[in-house]
Amino acid sequence: QVQLVESGGGWVQAGGSLRLSCAASGGPLLTYVMGWFRQAPGKEREFLASSSSGGRTYYSDSVKARFTISRDNDKSTVYLQINSLKPEDTAVYYCAARSGTYLRTRVEDYAYWGQGTQVTVSS
Repeated sequence: QVQLVESGGGWVQAGGSLRLSCAASGGPLLTYVMGWFRQAPGKEREFLASSSSGGRTYYSDSVKARFTISRDNDKSTVYLQINSLKPEDTAVYYCAARSGTYLRTRVEDYAYWGQGTQVTVSS
């Protein structure tokens, strides 16, 4: 089964940018749909974006103007570029994987999760 490790989080001022990375091991990335989620304190985990090995992507309407998901299958790494950061983007960001080719948005559709990386945006 695949193991996922996120990195790239940190503290940033509003208006700034971050690129989060998710390194996968234990299986070829080509066989997985990858997703990014986030969870703010006291809130449910929220879908952000997903990517298939064939290059299809899908975004939550709330972030598609500022977030970009990409993947490098050779490096077994998935990225989330976040631009124009806002204080409300403050959350723990999680990478997730599911077998197959269908893009999905629900937490329960993803079997594998990383430990998360904290993003804090100050105003």
